[in-house]
Amino acid sequence: MSTLRSALSRREFIFLAAGLMMVDALAIDIMLPALPDIGDAFGVLRDNDRSLVITAFLFGFGLPQIVFGPLSDHFGRRPMILGGMVAYIACTLLAIVSPSFMLLLACRFLQGVAAACVRVALGACVRDLYSGKAMAEIMSLILSIFLLVPIIMPGVGQLILLVGPWQLIFLVMGGLAALFGTWAFLRLAETLAPAERRPLSLTGIAEGFAIVLTNRRAFFYGIASTFLMAAVLGFILPGQQIFAEQYGWGPYYPLAMTGMGGAAAICSLLSSRIIRVVGVRRSAHYGALLLPLLALTAALLNVTVGLSAYAYLAFVMAFALPLVTGFSSSGALSMEPLGAVAGTAQAVFGLISTLGAAYLSYLIAQSYDGTTTPILLGIALMGLLTFACFFIAEGGKLFGEDPAPLAPAAVEA
Repeated sequence: MSTLRSALSRREFIFLAAGLMMVDALAIDIMLPALPDIGDAFGVLRDNDRSLVITAFLFGFGLPQIVFGPLSDHFGRRPMILGGMVAYIACTLLAIVSPSFMLLLACRFLQGVAAACVRVALGACVRDLYSGKAMAEIMSLILSIFLLVPIIMPGVGQLILLVGPWQLIFLVMGGLAALFGTWAFLRLAETLAPAERRPLSLTGIAEGFAIVLTNRRAFFYGIASTFLMAAVLGFILPGQQIFAEQYGWGPYYPLAMTGMGGAAAICSLLSSRIIRVVGVRRSAHYGALLLPLLALTAALLNVTVGLSAYAYLAFVMAFALPLVTGFSSSGALSMEPLGAVAGTAQAVFGLISTLGAAYLSYLIAQSYDGTTTPILLGIALMGLLTFACFFIAEGGKLFGEDPAPLAPAAVEA
């Protein structure tokens, strides 16, 4: 751990971690403009089936996380990150030469599995080095970079299609993954000390899961990300229907997505400062109250006077602050007492939040009835459920101060 801290500055670690996190978002956002071309290339008859290129990746990303947690706690973070990056690049290249749509989907599924391996080990790596307020600040800064991907990558994908076929997008994707993988290989040392590694046995794995599932504070802070992610996806999934169809923005709909992503990136930078001044717990708790308050206010205004497209977009952009603060704070609070099983904890919370948010956001999107009111009420409900998780985690004692300034875990060790 001291080797890593001497080799990597705080700033370099933030940029490297953001780049490694970027591989899963990159596999989604840069692909969006290419879906029609991929469908035509493989003769996909139903237009809706084109989205399976995205769905296959998401299933691969969500389901196997539970496996990679114990592996990361046993083998360490570095081999999991590097192995995941190599597998990601290999699957990306195989997708280019896939002779059928089904084989392409299989490559995308395996690409998601590789990205999950990287994400789980990277989350545990952050916890190895930082805890509490320091971890929350680091995660806010990482998110501020990570959230730029949805803003720029769809446009990058469209530009690539202007100069070459859809396979070129996979080449760019693999090239960026190779860049960040090489950076990690050269600069990222192991953060899990040999003495802290857990046995890879049924007993050791069961004990790790028991530690995660029986720690009330950590568990409920961890699953709160399910509802936060569901709130994010809840207004993204029906976004095209709302802006392009209901509000008549048509081809200018991507401007709304750019506004959302830009607001999220700015709020991530603000969030790190808020956490530093207010504290991790207070930031999380006040944010969980602000989200439903904003959503219910927007729903009330929409029912009474009606929200214009710009007013609705302004409220959605305002959601970014409590959401980003909630992600950073709850993530740090959930991992704080679980440093000994950080990989397992990251896997458990990642699996629950990915699958749970996918289902809940589907329900929110399906509630769309031509107005934004059901969407806003769904987001408000997710905010209230997040607050309920925090209430249970703290035993009803909310808005308290952090126990003490927490130093980076590597320094403590």
